[in-house]
Amino acid sequence: MADLLVGHLVPLSNHVQEDASIPKIPLSRGRNSIGRNSAPSLTDKRLSRNHLSLTAAAADASSADLVVEGSNPVVVTSGNDRKKLYHKESMTIRDGDIIELIPGQYIFQYRKLCGDSYEKCSNGDEKAEESSRKRSHQLECGENGSNSKRFKGEVEGKSDDGGGRVEAIRHFRVPNEKLPHTFRLLNVQGLPPWANTSCVSIKDVIQGDILFAVLSNYMVDLDWLIPACPTVAKIPHVLVVHGEGDGTLDYMKRKKPANWILHKPPLPISFGTHHSKAMLLVYPRGVRIIVHTANLIFVDWNNKSQGLWMQDFPWKDQSNPSKGCGFEHDLIDYLSALKWPEFSVNLPTLGTFNINPGFFKKFDYSSAAVRLIASVPGYHTGNNMKKWGHMKLRTVLQECTFDKEFRKSPLAYQFSSLGSLDEKWMAELAHSMSSGFSDDKTPLGPGEPRIIWPTVEDVRCSIEGYAAGNAVPSPAKNVDKDFLKKYWARWKASHTGRCRAMPHIKTFTRYSGQKLAWFLLTSANLSKAAWGALQKNNSQLMIRSYELGVLFLPYKTRSPGFSCTSNGVPSEDKSEESDNAGSRRNKLVTLNWQGNRNTDSSSEVITLPVPYELPPQPYTTQDVPWSWDRRYTKKDVYGQVWPRQVQLYAAALQDS
Repeated sequence: MADLLVGHLVPLSNHVQEDASIPKIPLSRGRNSIGRNSAPSLTDKRLSRNHLSLTAAAADASSADLVVEGSNPVVVTSGNDRKKLYHKESMTIRDGDIIELIPGQYIFQYRKLCGDSYEKCSNGDEKAEESSRKRSHQLECGENGSNSKRFKGEVEGKSDDGGGRVEAIRHFRVPNEKLPHTFRLLNVQGLPPWANTSCVSIKDVIQGDILFAVLSNYMVDLDWLIPACPTVAKIPHVLVVHGEGDGTLDYMKRKKPANWILHKPPLPISFGTHHSKAMLLVYPRGVRIIVHTANLIFVDWNNKSQGLWMQDFPWKDQSNPSKGCGFEHDLIDYLSALKWPEFSVNLPTLGTFNINPGFFKKFDYSSAAVRLIASVPGYHTGNNMKKWGHMKLRTVLQECTFDKEFRKSPLAYQFSSLGSLDEKWMAELAHSMSSGFSDDKTPLGPGEPRIIWPTVEDVRCSIEGYAAGNAVPSPAKNVDKDFLKKYWARWKASHTGRCRAMPHIKTFTRYSGQKLAWFLLTSANLSKAAWGALQKNNSQLMIRSYELGVLFLPYKTRSPGFSCTSNGVPSEDKSEESDNAGSRRNKLVTLNWQGNRNTDSSSEVITLPVPYELPPQPYTTQDVPWSWDRRYTKKDVYGQVWPRQVQLYAAALQDS
C-alpha cells in the first residue's frame, strides 16, 4: 500500500513546541521525498527539491530510514544524541525524533500515525486507517468551514446526494489487452487504497528495456524525475521537448545526463507555450505512446487528479509495410511541427537511425484505439485548418455517427486554467464540440456546455490547501466575466475519492446520463491559445500553443494485445478500425454507469474513469469560483491564508 498514510513530520518552533501555523507534512508507506517539492512551507533555496528521503522501516511506522539527498547537511536529534548527516549519509529515526532540515532551522518531529496508539488506528486494518483520516478531515474542514459532510462522503466513497456508486473506482479493473481503449488516473498520495485502484505512477509506464525516449512536457524537474523513476537515467538516448524558461533551462543544461538532448520548439506567436505532455518510448519490440496531463514535477504525479493513456505498437513488417492510418498521420504531422534537430542513434540489434519525425513511421499503428487531437502554433489556412485545435476535433466528429440519445445532449468542459474568453469564441468552440451525426444522418445539434471548476472552498480544503491554487492559475479578470456564470459547475469526485485532489487533468466530453458520445483527454485548457480562434471570416485559425490529446470514440478497433515489455502472443481481433467506422459501435460509459453489459454481443462496454461526477451540479449562490490573484483570509486545512509565496507555478502562463 504505497499510498497508505503512516505518519507526519510535525513542524516545531525554535522552542521545540508544535508550530500550528505551519502545515504538517504527511508521510505515506514507502519512500517519501522531503524538500521544496513536498510542502508549501519549504521554499528556502538552501533546501533541495529532494532534500532528504524517509522510508518507513517497520510495518507500524515506529521507525523510518532517513537518507540525505541534498547538498546541505541535516541534523537529527534522537534521545540525547544529536547527529549531523551529510550528502548520502543515512540513519534510522524513531517516533519522536527531531529533524533539522537546515541546522537550527526548519525543525520537524517524526510522528507515526496516532502516536503511541498506531496499532489501534491501523494494525493492517484499512477501514480503521480510513476512519482515522475521516476524523482528521472532519477536524480540518468541519471546524473552519461547511465541507465536513462532503469530505466524509469522499473518504467513505459515497456521493453527497446518493447519485453515484459507492467507491465506484474500486471496481475499475481492465485486462492489459483492453487498456488502450480507456485511460487511467494517476496515484494520489494519502488517499484510501480503494481510491487508487488501477491507478498508475511514473514507474508503471516508464519501464523495461527502453532504447530511446522522447519526453514531451511543459515543466521538467530533473531533481525529482530521475530519483522518482531511475529507469529514465538508464535510457541510452533521451530527447526532452520542453516549455521551460531561460532560468530553468540553464539549470537543466547543467544537471542533465550527458546523453540527453534538450529542445524547446519554436513559438512564433507571443504568449504561446509548449504545453503538450507525452512520452514516446522505443523498445526492441516496438514503441510505447503515452499521452497524459502531468508536468514532470513532484506535485503533479502525487497530489493532483491527473489522467494517462498508453498503447504499445510493433515495428512494421518492412517486407510488407502497412499503409498509414489516421493515428499515424496525426502523429507524424504533430512531431514534424516540433522541429527538433535531427540526430543519429545506434539501437542495438536494430541498426543506426536518424531520429526525425519520419523515424516514427516505422511502427504499425493500425490497432490505435484513439485519435490524436493536437494544436501547434501558427496562422493555419486551407486544409491545414482542419489539422489542429478545435477545427481538428470538429473534422473528426463530423465523420462520426452516434446514438440518437446524444442529440442536443450537454457538453462538459473540465480543465485547470481559464483563458480570457468571450461569448463569440465560446459559441465557436461549442459548434466544434457539438459536431457529429445521429444514425439517421441528421446533425446532433448544439449541446449546452458546463464548465467544471473548483470553488474557493474546494481549494481551501484540498490535500494541499491553498497551495493547490498555484496549479489553477486563472486571474479574477478571466474568472469574473458575467457571461460565464451560467456555465459554472462543481468539481465533485466522491466516487473516485478525489474531491480533495485538485484537478490538473483536462477533459472534454459529450454525455447523456452516464453514457459518453466521445471523450477527450488532453493537455489543452479552456483558452484561445490552446484551441485556436477563427479569424478573417473563418478562413484562418490562429493558435499560440502546442497541445496534445487523445480522443475516445465508440467505434470498434483492432486490438492485438501487443506489449513492448511482455513476450505474450498478440491475440487475433478482427474488429473494424476506427478509420473505417461502420455500424459496429462500442458503448462508452462512466464509472457510475449501472447498465447491463451483456445486452448486445456485437458491441462492448468501455468504461472510462471520468474522475468527476456527471451530470455536473451547477454552482449555488454560495459557491465562488477560484481565482489565484485574490486574497483569502479564511484559513485552509493547514492554517494558512492566501496568497502564499510558492513559486512552483509562478511562471505558468495563464492562457497555456
